[in-house]
Amino acid sequence: MTYRIVHKTTYKYKHPVAFGNHSVYLAPRSQGRQRCESHQLFVSPEPATRSERTDFFGNLVSFFTIQEPHEELAIEGHSIVTLDGERAWPERSVAWDEFARTLPHEITAASLEAFQFVFESPRIKPTAEFAAYAAASFPPGRPLAEALLDFTARIHRDFKFDSKATNVRTPPEQVLRERKGVCQDFAHLQIACLRSLRLPARYVSGYLRTYPAPGCARLVGADASHAWVSVYCPEAGWLDVDPTNNMVPSQSHVTLAWGRDYSDVSPVRGVILGGRDHKLAVAVDLEPLE
Repeated sequence: MTYRIVHKTTYKYKHPVAFGNHSVYLAPRSQGRQRCESHQLFVSPEPATRSERTDFFGNLVSFFTIQEPHEELAIEGHSIVTLDGERAWPERSVAWDEFARTLPHEITAASLEAFQFVFESPRIKPTAEFAAYAAASFPPGRPLAEALLDFTARIHRDFKFDSKATNVRTPPEQVLRERKGVCQDFAHLQIACLRSLRLPARYVSGYLRTYPAPGCARLVGADASHAWVSVYCPEAGWLDVDPTNNMVPSQSHVTLAWGRDYSDVSPVRGVILGGRDHKLAVAVDLEPLE
């Protein structure tokens, strides 16, 4: 499957912005079965300076500075991405509690990379409450891959999708209490629970292709920015799960970036001088190419 992806972000400011310094994570990763064929970033007004680098987690991040007064900022990422085949889910895996117990003592490149995702991060703090909620899916001795699927299904069943219930800064503790939120919230919640069991879990930012109802045309810009979870499993590698939809990400999921939580991979962020209030509009389009 090959997609043409257009991600548009527009800020309209109440008052002119005199200066803006921004960073964006809009370049899809090339990894595993996913290959980024091309990527271009378009910005209006034209930035005075632009640069790129690869961050600590291997994501490509772009930086730009606008030094002229402006009342609107438009950012567009244009990418071509190819996904090769489906990722097979492992039939067997190590017991989750055995893995959690031995991981800190494994000295390999893979285990060291995984171990950094066990700890607290800016927006996720492991607690006994999170561990207690996860416990029903993780009895002693249960295979990690099996427990992970069960836990993903339970979050999908227990929590309600509600786009008005939370905002970008809602903590996982509130989501656990109120049992509602959006994809970012459910990803943060699942990561918090897994890390509370001493299991390595990372936050994945990406896109989800949507499908029109039978007989209806595909709506341009109606696809979605999305978030899901990746968990390290010995021998099998990183296993992705989507708690919002109770599914294993497949050819409908395109990975942009990953990190400890949303704060590491926010698609667009920056610092501005002026502007005061603003209106934000985001549109994502994944167009399948024949």
